Amino acid sequence: MESKTEVEVKNRETRRIQRIALTLPVKVEGKDSKADGWEEITRLKDISAFGAGFTLRRPVKRGRLLLLALPMPRKMRCYDFLEAQYRIWAIVRRCTKGETRADEGLYVVGVAFIGRVPPASFLEDPSIIYEISDQHEEGMWEIDAAPKEPIEEHLSKEERRHSRYEIPLNVTVQVLDPEGNILKREDTVTENISLSGASIFSSIELEVGSFIELQCKQYSTSIKAVVRGKRLGPDGIPRLHIEFIDNYFPLEGIE
Repeated sequence: MESKTEVEVKNRETRRIQRIALTLPVKVEGKDSKADGWEEITRLKDISAFGAGFTLRRPVKRGRLLLLALPMPRKMRCYDFLEAQYRIWAIVRRCTKGETRADEGLYVVGVAFIGRVPPASFLEDPSIIYEISDQHEEGMWEIDAAPKEPIEEHLSKEERRHSRYEIPLNVTVQVLDPEGNILKREDTVTENISLSGASIFSSIELEVGSFIELQCKQYSTSIKAVVRGKRLGPDGIPRLHIEFIDNYFPLEGIE
């Protein structure tokens, strides 16, 4: 039979794990590259000591890391009990389009907390995708860099990292400056495409971390993207590997 102290400890831990519906304000920060990041002020949907749910105006890939700052109740914190703002890193576990009227046009994001600081690999390359590997004794989650070809058949299409389709689509690439002005323009085709990114044939010289806008008339789509890599294919044609940062590509008519 459990002692009174053991029951009190178990009840306290259950309360810490249980998600509580709190609409506290939260600042969410993300990085597209070492030099470029974004932030958004939103409100929680729910929270526990080890994770939270909220909405964002942009999609965020599953496995990405985000920094949250919020006035979290002190009894739910693992550190910084006297600070007004609780700053904690988190890994994205799900990101789906809002289905309710209140969430229309937004993305519902669920995260798991990983602690006070991100891994050193994130500081070197913020585009790394991670996955949960274990849980600390105090409840925070441990993470490792994820394999490049994960098994995700059990996930919804918006929660995958994502499946690529070998489909050539006519697209227009527009290179943008920091103010969003068009510097260069090129009509080309995709080598492959997914909900969250694409490989495109391109002769434009761009550095990793550069921003572009991808337009596709066939799907009435215009999406901002960041260059994640570039390579010369065996056919001698250069490719750019890009990640969409403000929307998903509408694959409904392709899949």
